Amino acid sequence: MGFIFKGDKVAHYFTNDYIESKEIKTKCIINNRQFIFITDNGVFSKKGLDFGTRTLLSNLDNLSGDVLDFGCGYGPIGIYIAKTFDTKVDMVDINKRAIVLSKKNAKENNVDVNIFESDIYSKIEKKYDYIVTNPPIRVGKKILYEILFQAKQHLTENGKLLFVIHKDQGAKTLIKNLQQEYNIEIIGKNKGFYVVSAQSK
Repeated sequence: MGFIFKGDKVAHYFTNDYIESKEIKTKCIINNRQFIFITDNGVFSKKGLDFGTRTLLSNLDNLSGDVLDFGCGYGPIGIYIAKTFDTKVDMVDINKRAIVLSKKNAKENNVDVNIFESDIYSKIEKKYDYIVTNPPIRVGKKILYEILFQAKQHLTENGKLLFVIHKDQGAKTLIKNLQQEYNIEIIGKNKGFYVVSAQSK
């Protein structure tokens, strides 16, 4: 959620200092709950909740325990989970502006979450019952596979990686490859988006 692109490069992989800030406040309803999110230039889906993330959130059920929102962007996944389920939520992103926005949005929506900067899993020091993500597809196959395959190292014994991907983004090939390391279940589909549950074998 925290990456944007300029040409073929990750435009703000480490910093947003050169991108002019222009915050806007948006409202959205997710599964009959209202949320307020502050967004800005330099973060994914700055105009409001994207359809892929909405599809992911609509298919989450009965989460509990420790949850990691990976690539949190301005925070909708982690904030929704914290508001909806009996969980302890950590939220990470490499994008500094995303971290600032997520902290603001946690206050806006009155949730207690732990938000910090991490380059992929470099600052992750615990294991989670769930890792939930709308992964940054355009970082390329190498980094995308690193994100999804390395998630296994940060899951509890029965933990699950939950993510959303569109069929046109190589979903079927990715799912086939992930089956080497995970038991895969498609828990939702909507307009070409697949919501995938991947549990360690």
